[in-house]
Amino acid sequence: MTLIKGFGHEFESPVPASRMFKAGIVDAHNLVPKLIPTVVTGTTILQGDGGVGSIKRTDFSDVIPFNYVTDRIDVQDEEKFIYKYTMVEGGLLGKKYEAADYEVRFEPKGNGDEGCVCRMSARYHVYDDQAFTDDDIKVGKNGLMGMYKAVEAYLLANPKAYA
Repeated sequence: MTLIKGFGHEFESPVPASRMFKAGIVDAHNLVPKLIPTVVTGTTILQGDGGVGSIKRTDFSDVIPFNYVTDRIDVQDEEKFIYKYTMVEGGLLGKKYEAADYEVRFEPKGNGDEGCVCRMSARYHVYDDQAFTDDDIKVGKNGLMGMYKAVEAYLLANPKAYA
């Protein structure tokens, strides 16, 4: 029997949901390696056009405890700003868990120009509750949070980007 562990996290951003989604989701494969090259060394779309059903690989520097992850995009709703994906290879998959899926939502505040609330969650179907530690979860959570904060900082510094 597998157990499910994971996390949920949210933060508010002064950047509108539409811009966060375009930069942090739709064009993340181009933007993120430029913003945090000391962590993400590259992202490649291996199959598909970058939309639902596409498979993409993200390669990491040695500051991350694994070399890469390969994900399948399950939902990419550009109207509701919802993104769901499943890890299909890499990371700790096959070592500490048998499956991992993620969801990111950018919920507009006010009329949509007043920023957004970013809600992230991850579920890991772990082999052994003791082997998959809180530190393992922390790596995933901090990695996602750091990436979206880097995107947010870029968008605040470049108000016309992804408008």
